[in-house]
Amino acid sequence: MRKLMIAGFALATALTAGCATTDQGAVDEANANAMSAEQTADNAMNTANSAAAAARSAQQTAEEALAAAKAAQMAADQANERAKRMLQTSSQK
Repeated sequence: MRKLMIAGFALATALTAGCATTDQGAVDEANANAMSAEQTADNAMNTANSAAAAARSAQQTAEEALAAAKAAQMAADQANERAKRMLQTSSQK
């Protein structure tokens, strides 16, 4: 949709700038500009899609790292509890 809109604006601009001239060179240039704008829009969309995919991947990695950190924290807490009990037991002997 954006591509068509950009191409339409480029063509309309070229036609109105030349006072609706029928010069084939101006029409060809307008078409070339419209095609270039369309390619630029395609490239921008591809870049945006790639960035979105990279962001989703980074979010997934961050969620996995957070889950691993929570598991490590739980293991450390359990180890500390065991160490406390061992110290209490040994101090009572």
